[in-house]
Amino acid sequence: MKSVESSSSSSRWRPGAAVTAAAFVLAACASLPKPEAAPAAASATAPVAWQAPLPHDGQLTELARWWQQFNDPVLSLLIESAQGVNPTVAAARSRIEQSRAAGVAAQATLGPSLNANASASRGRPDLSAPLGTSLSAGLQAGWEFDLFGANRAGRDAAQARLDGASASWHDARVSVAAEVASQYTALRACEAQLAQTQLDATSRAETSRLTGLAARSGFQAPANAALARASAAQGNSLLTQQRAQCELTVKALVALTGLDEPGLRAKLADGAAKLPQPAQIAIARVPADALAQRPDLYSAARDVLAASADVAQSSAQRYPRISLNGSIGAARFSTGAGTLDGTVWSLGPVSVSLPLFDGGARRANVDAARARHDEANAAYAAKLRGAVREVEEALITLKSTADRNTDAQVATEGFAAAYLAAQARYKGGLASLFELEDARRTAVQAQSALIELQRERVAAWISLYRALGGGWSVAEMQADASAKATATMTAPKN
Repeated sequence: MKSVESSSSSSRWRPGAAVTAAAFVLAACASLPKPEAAPAAASATAPVAWQAPLPHDGQLTELARWWQQFNDPVLSLLIESAQGVNPTVAAARSRIEQSRAAGVAAQATLGPSLNANASASRGRPDLSAPLGTSLSAGLQAGWEFDLFGANRAGRDAAQARLDGASASWHDARVSVAAEVASQYTALRACEAQLAQTQLDATSRAETSRLTGLAARSGFQAPANAALARASAAQGNSLLTQQRAQCELTVKALVALTGLDEPGLRAKLADGAAKLPQPAQIAIARVPADALAQRPDLYSAARDVLAASADVAQSSAQRYPRISLNGSIGAARFSTGAGTLDGTVWSLGPVSVSLPLFDGGARRANVDAARARHDEANAAYAAKLRGAVREVEEALITLKSTADRNTDAQVATEGFAAAYLAAQARYKGGLASLFELEDARRTAVQAQSALIELQRERVAAWISLYRALGGGWSVAEMQADASAKATATMTAPKN
């Protein structure tokens, strides 16, 4: 199926025979059975209503930029720094680029390919030909008819994986933000506990000093002085332990944010011992509305779609593959007798690859793809159940902390007043040191429990933020992807 047009001789080839042959092959392949249908997508659904009580009557609000509602610039700065250096976020960003490149490659299989070639040789092609020099340059094209949809399924799988990778990047950012906020809240609670422990240690030391003076003057028994010294030592020990706990939390923030420790400590100096107070976010009444914005669920759903496309692709590869090739170029053959040059072109061949026997390899590939689809479907259902559980747990914790807050406040104030009264009686000689220490211990425990309750409530809001996907949405992800694609196309080429 070749033609040469030259200045000395010419012959013309009619492509009708090739077209007829191609039509015959296509008709024969069209009569073959179609590939098996891909499995259905994930069928797991969320419950129709939350079982746990909803804060603020469950009205839907925007969660995006939620951290700014803390009115704590240090927290926002730490989250931004952590997202810039976190290896998980960086790895997720790399997977987006890998998936995007794979998608371009998969899309390319649906179109024709075009290659340029050139060659030069000198010699005698056969005994009847003279010695000469042969030069040629041209274009060679090829195109595979995607008759059974294998390449289209590969493209769909690549697109689903790109969407899933983009969602996973959002999920990594949400996870990092929640982790930094949790550590920051723990640090502020630790500082509040440290302040209380410092006051307690100072009070114990003063009681020990006064008791020692009274014992040396004969107004207190030596046993009371020993008890006061033991209490002061215990207070110092608790203070050292609390200070070490705060130091460890600072180290954790340094590792998370990548900031230098002196600079971080300077930023943390403002607002010490002050717990951040989040805005009172709310969620939708129907779980599906709230969970639809979770990037991990969206990514899991894309995994199911990609696995379904893999099944379709594996199934289609069990059937014939048809491709058409062609070429066109310029050729010259020079000898001592003269030069022959012209255009050389060909249409074809139309090639058909029909699998006959492979020992069951293609069938096994289909079975493996179906098994991966079942695995992805099960993983999606498990993630959905886990997401509902996380939201329910956060709601229960929020309600519990709200219900306990008033009682904790009353208890703290009551025990603090009882301690002050016991201290006054002790100084007046109307109460024993044992009574004073018991009142002190109870007051400190109540104050510590109140601080822990406040930390627990903030942590519950952070957990709810994480459980709802951090304000991420499919529309936001698609907008980001579109902006990145536009920036890539308009970027200057090197």
